[in-house]
Amino acid sequence: MAHMIDNGAVPRSNRAEVRNPLLGLPAVQRIADLPPEAQALLGEILSEVAQDARGRAQQSWIKNKGPMAAYWKAVGAYAEHLRRATKRLSTRCSSIPPTALATPE
Repeated sequence: MAHMIDNGAVPRSNRAEVRNPLLGLPAVQRIADLPPEAQALLGEILSEVAQDARGRAQQSWIKNKGPMAAYWKAVGAYAEHLRRATKRLSTRCSSIPPTALATPE
């Protein structure tokens, strides 16, 4: 449970599945089943997608195309979250209990 701190803000959780909500998706857990080489390649591709999307968001913003800037910003954020999930799952981080990654019934 989060407690209030002096300035009224609530601190964020340090749990991995809270900081990266994509870790809770069953399909993302399947990344752990990929061979290490495939995980590394997927991570590289997602990094490139995130970088390209951030650049497109910036260009859209400069051209006063707010909706497209927001779209590309979201694409970049999801790609980065997936890249981090790939990295985390490839190291088989033990800080995420299996129940945290299970689907709710």
